[in-house]
Formats: sequence, C-alpha cells, structure tokens
Amino acid sequence: MWRSLRLDLSAHKAYWQAVAPEEVAYGGRYRTGQLLLEREAWRFDPLSPENPLAFAIGPLAGTGFSNANRTSVGARSPLTLGIKEANGGGTFGYALGQMRLSHLLLEGASPGWVVLRITREGQVFFDPAEDLLGLGNFEAARKLFAAYGRRIAFALLGPVGEYGGLLSGIAFSDTDGRPSRLAARGGVGAVMGAKRVKAIVVEVPGKAEVWDKPKVTGAVRRYAELLRQDPLVMQFYNAIGTMGMADFQNAFGGLPVRNFREGRLAPPEDFRMGGQHIAPLNRARGGKHTHACMPGCVIGCSNVIVDERGEEVVSPLEYETIGLLGTNCGLTDPDQLARLNRLANDLGVDTIETGATLALFMEKGEADWGDYAFMEARLKALYTPSEEARFLAQGAARVGEALGLKRVPVIKRQAISAYDPRVVEATGITMMVTAQGADHTAGNAPRLETRAMPVEEILEASYQAQVNAAANDALGLCVFGGSVTNKQVAFIAESVNAALGTNLSPSFWHGLGEGVLRLEHRFNHLAGFSHEDDRLPRFFYEEPVPPKGHTARFRPEDLSLLYDRLHQGS
Repeated sequence: MWRSLRLDLSAHKAYWQAVAPEEVAYGGRYRTGQLLLEREAWRFDPLSPENPLAFAIGPLAGTGFSNANRTSVGARSPLTLGIKEANGGGTFGYALGQMRLSHLLLEGASPGWVVLRITREGQVFFDPAEDLLGLGNFEAARKLFAAYGRRIAFALLGPVGEYGGLLSGIAFSDTDGRPSRLAARGGVGAVMGAKRVKAIVVEVPGKAEVWDKPKVTGAVRRYAELLRQDPLVMQFYNAIGTMGMADFQNAFGGLPVRNFREGRLAPPEDFRMGGQHIAPLNRARGGKHTHACMPGCVIGCSNVIVDERGEEVVSPLEYETIGLLGTNCGLTDPDQLARLNRLANDLGVDTIETGATLALFMEKGEADWGDYAFMEARLKALYTPSEEARFLAQGAARVGEALGLKRVPVIKRQAISAYDPRVVEATGITMMVTAQGADHTAGNAPRLETRAMPVEEILEASYQAQVNAAANDALGLCVFGGSVTNKQVAFIAESVNAALGTNLSPSFWHGLGEGVLRLEHRFNHLAGFSHEDDRLPRFFYEEPVPPKGHTARFRPEDLSLLYDRLHQGS
C-alpha cells in the first residue's frame, strides 16, 4: 500500500494516509503543484510557517528502473514569489519509493531544530539537530551516517539555508553518500530552514513492492537496453556528461560569458572549460567520468573530478555550473571551478544563482573578471550569517537592484540558466513563460538553430519541450533519458501500470505534462503574476551578443499562442 506522510512540525506530530495507485501515478512535480494549490500557498509569505514544503516521487522510484528516482521539492519560492519545483537525483527518492511513500508534506515550523527520521517500519522521530548547525554539508553528512548507519538516504540543509539565504537548495545523498545532488533552485532550502528542519533521514528498506514483479523486472531490463542503444545517451551523457554542452554552446555562441556579454569564451580549439578538455584530463588523473548518481541508472552522466594528485575535488561538475559559476564570471581554469563547486556543494547553494550573483560584483567593478581569489573568499564568507553573507545570499535580482545595475540576467527574480536567450531561442522562450522562473529544466531545446524557422515552429518546440519535461518530472524521471523516454510513452505507461496495477493509456503522458503546466500557471496567476513578468531584461533586446550578433526577438506579446494553451482549463 502506498501512503503519504504529513508532518505537523509545530506539534511534532505525524499523520499517515493511504494513497490510491491512480494518484501515485500523478507524482513528482504534479503532486507538489497540486498540494501547493490545495493549501493556497500563494497567500502566504514564503518564509512563514504557513508555506508548505512538499517532497514527492514518481511511481517507479525504488524499483531499479534507470533514472526514475528523482525527488521533487515544491514550495512557494522566496526567490521568485511564485510556484517552485526543484528536483534532484541521488538516493532519497529511491528510499522513499521502497518505503512506498509517495509524498511527504512539511507544515508549520518546529520549535527547535530537528532531524526528521523515518524508519523502515514507518516510525517518525523528531531528533534534536543542534550538533549539526553551522556545519557544511560534508561534515553534517558524516555525522548523520555515524548516528544512523550507512543504510540511510537523506535530504540535507546547508548552512546558508539555516539563515534563510535564497541561494540555498536541499542536498540529497548520492550513491556513495555524498551530499551532492541538489534540488537547488528557487530558495527551497530557505523554506526548509524557516521550518527548522536540518535534515530528513530515511532508512532504506532494501526492496520495492510492485503490482506485477515479473513485468516490472522486464521493463527495467528493456528500458536499460533502450538507453544503451541510444547514441545521445551513450556517446554524449555517458561518455562526457553534461559538461559536453559547454563545448557545444561555446561553438554555437550561446554560452554565458562575463555576465552575458559574449556567447563564446574562446575559439573551440582553445576552449578548456568543456568536456572535450576536462573528460580526458580527469580520466588521465584517475577520476571517474561515468558515474551514476542514483541506484540503477545506466546513463551515468555524473562524474568524480580529481586534482593533479588524483585526489577527489568534487562530484559532479556539470554544465550549468561551468556556465554560470565559471564562464559567466570569466573563469578559464576548470580546476579552479571544481574547487568553487566543492565549496558550493558544502554550502548547499545553487551554483546558477550563486554564479550569476558573483558576476554582478564584477559587473560593478568590485573585482576583475575571473578573479578566483575574490570568488573563493565570497563563498567562504557564506558559512556564517554576517551582513556580507546575508547580502550575497539574496540572489542576483536583489543584489543587482541594490548595486544599481542595469545588466541583471533574471526572469521573475531568478537567474537565467546557461543558455543565452538571444541565441538559444526556444529555451529562452521556455525560461520566459514558465511559472518556475528562468529555469531551463522546464523545457530545454539547446541544440535548435531557430533563426531560419517560422515563429510558430519555435513556439511549438518550446511548448513540447515543456510538456515532456513536466511529464518526466512528474514521473520522477531524469530528463537525460528523454531521447528514449519521450519517444516511448506507451512503454512508460505500461511500466507504470505494471508497478501500480493501474490502467493508464499512452495519452496519459501528454495529459500529465500539460496538467503540470496548467497547475503552475494557475498558481502564479493567483500569486499576482502577469505576462509582463515574462519579459527578458532590457539589455537582451538592445545588445547584440558576439559572435553571432543576435538580439532577443521575443516579447510577451509575441507568445499568445503559448499562453492560450497554458491557460486552458485553469
């Protein structure tokens, strides 16, 4: 039997409730959005006890189905003030799936700091967390394992989230126990901090119960086979990882460089911040360049980066970190970036928002582009809640306004991801219209050359990418399997049916994705957002970006075809 768990943090009480299989199918991002709407979270201050914090998984979590163990985290965002879903991989969703815990809802605020502990038997404990406060994620994780054993998975709040920093995410344990898989964006960590929850620890049962075990076992094997046969999965994600996108965007002209002043850091043959340079270097040093962040994943797009002595620095180093914490700040040395990435993981902060914010100090002239010492010092200052740290931790929109800057790359107060919307137009449109703020994961089309395409086709590409991303997120599936998953919707529906005993048709996929989008747009409408909030910052329309020389073409008034579809039934 699948269940949900609601925790009244103010009273330290737990309430279990049975969840019908048909409801479990509508998991992940769909579930978090629905919970936030039902509880009218748009009415509340995001950092008040009334703002609920939801964790939800997909119906295949815990089964060994490749890349099906992502965990969605939902709340009203203190960064954007709209709806937010941030999701991450690792072992936490896997553990929830084996517990048959479809979603976890945190309400109110604890009187004192706690570690929420859920045992295999379903007991819930509110353990004191004072000895973890102020610690970086790596030391806090070590103490969690020492206290509760190795057969646990956790969701962990870093020190920045403790004092309400809007850069903060929530770190999930990876397959090796690192606190390195972040539900990073939107300040969801600040919401967890406001509830005085330092960590959620789940004991891993070790096996998953499903409706039809032989069929699920066959589906697990079939999906793994399909992924291994897919060229994009095996030749790009498995071989190089997401950092290969840095090589592509640098050549394509869509890479953020020095606060989006340019789209190319260096000629492709001299570019050292992408997978073509980093992957062979890391392998030669003894690092891992194929690594699974979650149990059973055959994509293995993660990595373990080592230094020249072969000692681990960080896992993983991914494209968005390269783009925003790296090239957008003018860095050209991947070893320096890896060390900054390690600091960010220990702090539990979003490297996109953090990189965009640090670049604004360089824009202001407080440091030179690529000043590693400056960046390191600013990150280290975030460990303690000084006035300087609290200022930086508010994110790009608020820091940019306070510094009096005009070139602040945000939409709905959230930093734009590592795809220049003047060049990567379909993704740019997604980042404009999504209720999530400037978030590429809401529907990415990073390789699409759009300048020769009819406008209607560009809008359709963005819309379909958003629907597919939303369906993947609702099913707890990593989008890096999308080249297979998005084409195999009948197979995915059959796999869910085998796991749950439901009778879903292939049309379930598209309806699920569209349902997510309409829930989220309804929420933001109720929160007071309008289409004017979708406009890009002015400099994107006025400044041509080298080397292509493009300016942004799309404004909210050009997107009515999308708006008509996103608001149907809302």
